[in-house]
Amino acid sequence: MRIAIISPIRHPISAPFMGGMEAHSYALAGALVARGHEVTLFASGDSQPPEGVELYPVTEHHVDSAYPSKGGRESDVPDTHLDSAFAGILQKLETGGFDIIHNNSLHRYPPRLARRERIAMLTSLHVPPLETLRDAVHEARAPWCRFTVCTGAQRERWAKPDCDLSFHVVPNGIDTGVWGFCPHADGSAVWFGRITPNKGTAEAVKAARIAELPLRIYGPIEDRAYFDDTIAPYLGSQITYGGNLTAEDLSAEVARASVCFFTPVWDEPFGLAAAEAMSCGVPVAAFDSGAVREVVGEAGVIVPTGDVSALASAARKAMTCDRQFVRDRAVARFGVERMVDRYEELYRMCMAGLSEPAPEVDFAPDDLPPGEVGVRLAVE
Repeated sequence: MRIAIISPIRHPISAPFMGGMEAHSYALAGALVARGHEVTLFASGDSQPPEGVELYPVTEHHVDSAYPSKGGRESDVPDTHLDSAFAGILQKLETGGFDIIHNNSLHRYPPRLARRERIAMLTSLHVPPLETLRDAVHEARAPWCRFTVCTGAQRERWAKPDCDLSFHVVPNGIDTGVWGFCPHADGSAVWFGRITPNKGTAEAVKAARIAELPLRIYGPIEDRAYFDDTIAPYLGSQITYGGNLTAEDLSAEVARASVCFFTPVWDEPFGLAAAEAMSCGVPVAAFDSGAVREVVGEAGVIVPTGDVSALASAARKAMTCDRQFVRDRAVARFGVERMVDRYEELYRMCMAGLSEPAPEVDFAPDDLPPGEVGVRLAVE
């Protein structure tokens, strides 16, 4: 198949990754090429996709380079900037001869284009719903235009009571070869991910201190003030920061830990770091946020979000989990090949749906968000 993947453009699609969505687009593109598909990645021009993947620049540079995130929140990017960027690729998506488009962009234009122009598209939704995007998703429903979420918990959040759109649950996949099993542990704890308030790095530091566990922290510093105020003062021989590593280097550091802290304090859609640690056989001590319970299950210990004392106790208890059991759960549920198998099945369903009638949906210009009418008319 000729497959287009539209990625988010906040960060480049290149290692070491800034977050789970970037890692997902990269892993998906590489896995599809390995299966013999022809893949074009729509991403920022400073991305470095896997070998064999063609890069089509959505923008010259990733968005965060011009509009950096502040205070641990998403970048304050003008809507016109994102609208202009994604409007610029609509013609290529329509005329590029793709058999299927896999849309990871989190922007409303691609699914609306696919619905109107009968373009086979699978859209994956990796975050809790923003209302504008959720409206676009529900308006774009059609047999050739389908949608995935990564957990059952997120399916409930994206649903609307007055709409019959169904979402396919496809858990994010990880390379269980890269995130390889380590049967032995060194007594340390590990935390890795974007260092920002909603990921709860500071809570992991507090819990490690209470539990008297050495803690190693890895990942990009997204909020420098947060790092300097809540983490840096505790760095020393027992709590260390090791930077943002490639998956290969990071997996080796994670695999030797006895427990992984996973501490989201927001509506966590999936929990890629938890799944990656589990693939190494490392049990997880986690906050019960969003889909965490669905991902971790019995491969760790889960406590109420924000309860640092309980998290400290959970870490000690999780260290007694059978590491082979933890590994087996991750392989069975989150292997990248399993994810791609399901995506290929859905690609075929979208393509087959091109000959089917679509439900009635009102696309009158007055119903579109401000600023979208011109783009709408341009693609009709």
